[in-house]
Amino acid sequence: MLTRRDFALASIGLAVAATGWRPTHSHANEETVTTTKTKSAFEIAKTPEEWRRILTPEQYHVLREHGTERAGTSPLDKNYKPGTYVCAGCELPLFSSETKFNSGTGWPSFYQPLDNAVGNTIDKSFFMTRTEVHCRRCGGHLGHVFEDGPPPTGLRYCMNGVALKFIPKAAG
Repeated sequence: MLTRRDFALASIGLAVAATGWRPTHSHANEETVTTTKTKSAFEIAKTPEEWRRILTPEQYHVLREHGTERAGTSPLDKNYKPGTYVCAGCELPLFSSETKFNSGTGWPSFYQPLDNAVGNTIDKSFFMTRTEVHCRRCGGHLGHVFEDGPPPTGLRYCMNGVALKFIPKAAG
């Protein structure tokens, strides 16, 4: 159950995210890795210059700098066609459209990732502790997972649409 304090902190976080404000330092030093891989052990590793060549500026900001897109700006939020959502950085399949739901938050939300698709780290930015979700293959920041989702998992994987690409299911 959400307390007033949780609601206030979440509101502050959303307000800060909506303004586009970014800290001048990365919160990577504050993260505790909760997966078996560390950021230096991802299968796909590129220099910042290499990432900038293949990603748009907004994708780079979200995937490589742990940014957040403004709520309601991603066309993927309202996309409910059958298919697969893949990482915009390395195209690893991450989520099935079968687990997508309308969370009302303005970001694409899923109740479960595909097997062996994502990893988690502890994110202590913006005066709160959250669970960050990243691509297990390239380490790209995707969003956060919360414990207020629908059955069967009770989880809400709240993803930045710009960090994802949608691959429609083939007809037939």
